[in-house]
Amino acid sequence: MILGLHHAQITIPKGAEEEGKNFYCDVLGLPEVEKPDALKGRGGFWLKVGDRDVHVGTEDGVDRTKTKAHLAYQVEDIDYWREVLEQHHIEIFDSVPIPNFKRFEFRDLFGNRVEMIQEI
Repeated sequence: MILGLHHAQITIPKGAEEEGKNFYCDVLGLPEVEKPDALKGRGGFWLKVGDRDVHVGTEDGVDRTKTKAHLAYQVEDIDYWREVLEQHHIEIFDSVPIPNFKRFEFRDLFGNRVEMIQEI
């Protein structure tokens, strides 16, 4: 039986951890979670998102701009996040409307597709 979602993983290029932490921790405000010692040598870092983790792994040779795969962050104030991302020169893409939600998408610094979504 599947009990729930434990974590999700995205990837960034090898050696881009500091740039990734600057974006995900400083711009998006997600706290970093310490990785277990056994996994620290693999690169990347972990983030806390609500009561779940996002693992940011490292991987070269991937064109992240070619995929629809993404994480969707549920937010309280989507307009605030639009402003924050625009202030950091992140291009915003409006999503196809769905009932009872406001949402938009963007690509992070590494090409990963990201969605911000707010229930209305």
